[in-house]
Amino acid sequence: MTTTGSPGTPVAGPRRTTHATRTRHGRATVAALAAGLLATAALVVPATTAQAEPVLLSQGRPATASSVENPDYTPASAAVDGDLTTRWASEFSDPQWIRVDLGRPATLDRVELVWEAAYSTAYQFQVSADGAAWSTVYSTTSGDGGTDAFDVEGTARYVRLLSTARSGGYGNSLWELRVFGEGDGSTDPGGPAYVDPGHPDVPVRDSGPSTVEVVGGNGDWDLQVDGQPYTVRGFTWGPAFSTADHYMPTLTAMGANTIRTWGTGADTRQLLDSAAAHDVRVVMGFWLLPGGGPGSGGCIDYRTDATYKANTKADILSQVAAYKDHPGVLMWNIGNESLLGLQNCYSGTDLEQIRNAYAAFVNEVSVAVHQADPNHPTTSTDAWVGAWPYIERNAPDLDLLSVNAYGDLCNVPAAWEAGGYDRPYLITEGGAAGEWEVPDDANGVPDEPTDLEKEQAYVDSWRCLREHDGVALGATFFHYGIEGDFGGVWFNVIPGDNRRLGYYSIARAWGVDTSGMNTPPRITAMNVQGATAVSAGEEFTVSVDVTDPDGDPIDANVMLNSKYVNNAGGIAQAQFTQTAPGTFRVTAPEMLGVWKVYVFAEDGHGNVGVETRSFRVVAPPVDGTNIARGRTATASSFDPWNGDWTPGRAVDGDATTRWASEWGPSAWWQVDLGSVQSFDHVQLVWETAYGKSYQVQTSNDGNTWTTVRTVTGGNGGVDSLDVQGSGRYVRLNLTERGTEWGYSLYEVGVYQQ
Repeated sequence: MTTTGSPGTPVAGPRRTTHATRTRHGRATVAALAAGLLATAALVVPATTAQAEPVLLSQGRPATASSVENPDYTPASAAVDGDLTTRWASEFSDPQWIRVDLGRPATLDRVELVWEAAYSTAYQFQVSADGAAWSTVYSTTSGDGGTDAFDVEGTARYVRLLSTARSGGYGNSLWELRVFGEGDGSTDPGGPAYVDPGHPDVPVRDSGPSTVEVVGGNGDWDLQVDGQPYTVRGFTWGPAFSTADHYMPTLTAMGANTIRTWGTGADTRQLLDSAAAHDVRVVMGFWLLPGGGPGSGGCIDYRTDATYKANTKADILSQVAAYKDHPGVLMWNIGNESLLGLQNCYSGTDLEQIRNAYAAFVNEVSVAVHQADPNHPTTSTDAWVGAWPYIERNAPDLDLLSVNAYGDLCNVPAAWEAGGYDRPYLITEGGAAGEWEVPDDANGVPDEPTDLEKEQAYVDSWRCLREHDGVALGATFFHYGIEGDFGGVWFNVIPGDNRRLGYYSIARAWGVDTSGMNTPPRITAMNVQGATAVSAGEEFTVSVDVTDPDGDPIDANVMLNSKYVNNAGGIAQAQFTQTAPGTFRVTAPEMLGVWKVYVFAEDGHGNVGVETRSFRVVAPPVDGTNIARGRTATASSFDPWNGDWTPGRAVDGDATTRWASEWGPSAWWQVDLGSVQSFDHVQLVWETAYGKSYQVQTSNDGNTWTTVRTVTGGNGGVDSLDVQGSGRYVRLNLTERGTEWGYSLYEVGVYQQ
């Protein structure tokens, strides 16, 4: 990590580098590196002005390994954390490897390996462009431990050390793996490199509309504001419009000049006034059905619904009339993701016809908007480039194309070229890969990108757009939001008013000098012990590797989310204790299913690092024999409409199946044990629809019942009940439900211990 200035140094006004002409910029002067100590033997990389000295590329980058001896104490990330007191250690076998993702292709110069006592005698150092095909650039069969240093040549994004022979009975262990190379002018070896920010800002006039137009042609377009070229550098806006004055300075400090809204109404004036006062312009959005937002629900047939189209067009034109002369307006954006959304309403020939009719309606609105306001361009946003052919065929009046693109953003330039389109484009949402794009993790839920990957995603996306200069007019990334919930952690750059790594990485890409700024803690690894099977209500260990580049004390907090259990978006405080720096004992929730655990690392200077992993909550094991498993079960009712939720599903031994009653205030469920048997424990594994009050009852004949346990105030999850009982039949008499639904049980266990 690079440190410049002193910890806690006040941040002066941002210094921006701007470029008035469209050029391809060569590599900037790179920083020289020297080893030193930061906080207990951490590696410090102070910046100098030496020309063409190699830069440390590997520090703080994502690292993975073939194995680890102990995930809590010897993770792969410890070999690239700059700390000579931490290490990666493999299992005790050959071969083993450790690899590092440098974040982008880099020209390599040399490698240093600082071995612990368990070193490799034979190894290869390999490089790859894609992390799949590897080339060996150095090898030895005479390794003797200590520190190995060797020169390498090549360009690669991924590097790998492949050990084929150990020195002894232990595994392989590295204090540090350092890869040096050409850093493209980055002042932070662990952070993103320089990218051309685009045209300089154009100040917002004090009053009256700006003249905004798309100029040029044939792959050499520009957006012009009052005759000056303008690159859109911005974010979608999240905070309440009434709070805009509070949040605008933080936005402009990152080099942004634009924000985007999805809808326009009476309260938009507050946002426009604040934006203009801070030299920020607004992409003014209008909802169209079925676009996924306020008022956007419902399926509209754009071929025939003349009333909806007339009313919507009139409403849009009334808003245009209200705001067209405001100096903060940049352009009008008609619709959001409706072409994609129509697939949820129609199919086949109808879908194609209605999509074309929708695009034609967008064109009709655009013509009317241009007649009312000749000073601002129009566009229309959708969720994938597959929408552009509909716009191309049916909406010639739009001045530019727009698309929301996240993990796929860098494929947009190629799609534009392949489509032969006659207009430039704007990215209206973008950032790290979304929930719908990433692969599933070991628990079968989307594998959220790490904080470091999100940091890099903004820069990689911006680089792809700048490389399509003359066609890509900029971006409003997603999302300048303050929520710290499930979606906020995935996308927001200022959750809870705290700035994240992505805030600073895109600021650097937009020309802001962040070298004197206090920046967030960096979490380079996170591990959840036994993440695929955590017993409900019991403690488990969560650990992170986290450092603060400014040496600030880190205040850590652990939170939980249950979206993949019950679709809840909020994040709740976890019950936890910190047992060591970066290590926490967390009490698992009682509700079964896949949860998310979050570690928030705040530095006391308005910055936060956030990392998250999933974990699966399972029913605690019970000693003894489950005499109910596989037996015949009956119930007062079951839901016949939504799946196989028959009574026997609660005793089939499968925690993914369940019995569900019809909706009602009371119900019963019972199991026939086959003969009179005694038992001393009952375990109930509830689905979301749990029983708040109920009795456990027994019977020898199925008619006369004896209550052996009464429960009130139940809260769902897993109920583990010590019960002394005897009978052929065991019944749950359910008298009070905990939700608006009926009752639902994944499993009922009756145990002889």
